[in-house]
Amino acid sequence: MKRFVIARVGALVLVAAIAVGASTQFTLSALPEPGRTETFLATKAKRYLVHRSSRKGVPAAPIDRQASVKEGERLFGTECAACHGASGHNPTDAGRWMYPRAADLTSRDSQSYSDQETFWIIKNGIRLSGMPAFAKVESDEHIWDLVLYVRTLPKALPQSKQ
Repeated sequence: MKRFVIARVGALVLVAAIAVGASTQFTLSALPEPGRTETFLATKAKRYLVHRSSRKGVPAAPIDRQASVKEGERLFGTECAACHGASGHNPTDAGRWMYPRAADLTSRDSQSYSDQETFWIIKNGIRLSGMPAFAKVESDEHIWDLVLYVRTLPKALPQSKQ
């Protein structure tokens, strides 16, 4: 199994290197938005690794979801809004200046992660991105509170969301 994972990641790196080599506009600058190939490869690799990593070690979600959502809203304002914005939809300047940019937590892409995957992302962070790990500053219960609150974000936005 380990060899399969190494081979798959190696293949992704090889494809990325070929794609980058074929591009004469490759840059390490975080100013321009990444191209389709870079975005596709990075997203596929991230999704695969998050899915694989979140299969073990994620505790059960709290039973009182309503209380968790309320606590999650409070925590979101202190822990997440600085980058993702108060609504989770419009990143702040800090979130827009990151590379990759802070995610729109109301987007189909963000909401398509399972609760366990979202828990894992918040707890462990995403290396080589602006997403920090909260495992050392928040309890598993508080991380679940954030997960459950993030699930309510699309419902909290106005219908004319852009």
